[in-house]
Amino acid sequence: MTDTRPENPAPNLEMLFARALDEAPAAPAPVLKPVPSRVSPARLTESTLQTADAAGPGTLPVGHEVLAELRSQASMRIGEAAGADASMTEQDRRQRGQSIITQVVSQWATKYAASATPLTPDQERAVQKAVFDELFRAGRLQPLLDDSNVENIIINGDEVRVDYADRPTRSWDPIAKTDRDLINLINHIARMQGQGERALTPATPNLNMRLADGSRLAASAWVTPRPNIVIRRHRTRGQGLDDLVHWGTIDSTLAHFLRAAVKGRKNVVVVGSQGVGKTSLLRAMAREIPRTERVGTLESEYELYLHEDPEGPEVVAYEGRESNGERGADGKLQGELTLSDLFPQLLRMSLRRVLVGEVRSKEVVPMLHAMNEGEGGSMATLHARSPQLSIERLATLCLEAGIGMTEALAYRLIAQAIDLVVYVRLVDETELVGPDGKTGRKHRFVSHVMEITGIGEGGRPSHQMVFAPRDQDGRREARAVPHGNISQSALDDLVRAGLDRRVLLNPWGSWGAPLETVMPL
Repeated sequence: MTDTRPENPAPNLEMLFARALDEAPAAPAPVLKPVPSRVSPARLTESTLQTADAAGPGTLPVGHEVLAELRSQASMRIGEAAGADASMTEQDRRQRGQSIITQVVSQWATKYAASATPLTPDQERAVQKAVFDELFRAGRLQPLLDDSNVENIIINGDEVRVDYADRPTRSWDPIAKTDRDLINLINHIARMQGQGERALTPATPNLNMRLADGSRLAASAWVTPRPNIVIRRHRTRGQGLDDLVHWGTIDSTLAHFLRAAVKGRKNVVVVGSQGVGKTSLLRAMAREIPRTERVGTLESEYELYLHEDPEGPEVVAYEGRESNGERGADGKLQGELTLSDLFPQLLRMSLRRVLVGEVRSKEVVPMLHAMNEGEGGSMATLHARSPQLSIERLATLCLEAGIGMTEALAYRLIAQAIDLVVYVRLVDETELVGPDGKTGRKHRFVSHVMEITGIGEGGRPSHQMVFAPRDQDGRREARAVPHGNISQSALDDLVRAGLDRRVLLNPWGSWGAPLETVMPL
């Protein structure tokens, strides 16, 4: 075969680029521009982004190296103060820390003013906040955690991506200078805001925890090319069904039906893909439980926070615990408490309902037994791509539980335990632009409510759609509207719980304005 390659191959552009970087003069220290609370970088004006050296409110004319030095000085003095007072609580330590940080930054600012433009009061306060965030909060992550419109923070080494509720995904500056610094930051957050002995180490390369604001953090290192971190934020915690109506997740007809389902003690599973709002809907439904009832919640990391809701029922909240990375003689991870480990103890707590934050593994079996044996009214969330596939997903988890359950028994247990499946759909159009030039947005809404009516053909659970999309007479509604399908026994129970059966006769529900999407659904 004739060799057609050129005698002089193309230059190695990557090598040339690296050589050019080596020959270039050293760049000045990066300028840190703190983002005000609840304002994301996507909202900063172009002029703001281009005037890094401007001395105005919100501008911080120092690099991360200066912040690191100020943090070190303040940390040393805070440690000395804590060592001198053994009775100092964490709250006392934070208050004392704030005072020390103010002093350290004030002294530094005085010296800084001797050789540069003096800092304005706003700039000095910004430096104080940045140092406080480094010591007591999430460091460079804090502006993102303070932004109410941030939904997800995704980090892969120095690559940072931020998902917003109201605009397209945006890139963010690196959170840390090196991978080691990033891991140190995550472990710092774990110490300050996490729980237990959770840490990201070679022995425990996976870390899952909740943050103080209710966000859920998942991190991996040493088993991935670079540290990978995902922070999923719960932007709302105190909402009820009426709030979901206002946001367009459900309409008033669905709210009325779901309220009756909770009070009528129906076992409900809320399903959908990741990040669609399953936990938010479950939390809103749980707030309809009478305050006189005693319920138990079971979660790998607290997300429902019903035990902190003053308007909610009496709650016994259980949270799983990760291991310390070591294994015992039996091969099990020491210190680990899974949801299935905690379930037997939870059921001994004289509870009337059980709520499982998310069913992922073999805890599905005791959950289904609790739904089947109790007086009803238990709820859970589950990842599934459709309401019908939720049945198959539950059956698969039962078979994977390792107790020798057969497929027939799994289907029978599901059919006997679950009354309703509520499916939440997410339509993300933030990357689309409509004919009018407007960018699309995210739409979250309930699209199906499915009733499981017993054992059907082939031993599988039979089901029917109580609410579903409708396409009729040239009109299309992608959100859940009544279809008039419900068993008489379920209808009787819901009517006794306060359901007005007439709401099920409106074929288009009460959504009001049509769903405004860039592309038709």
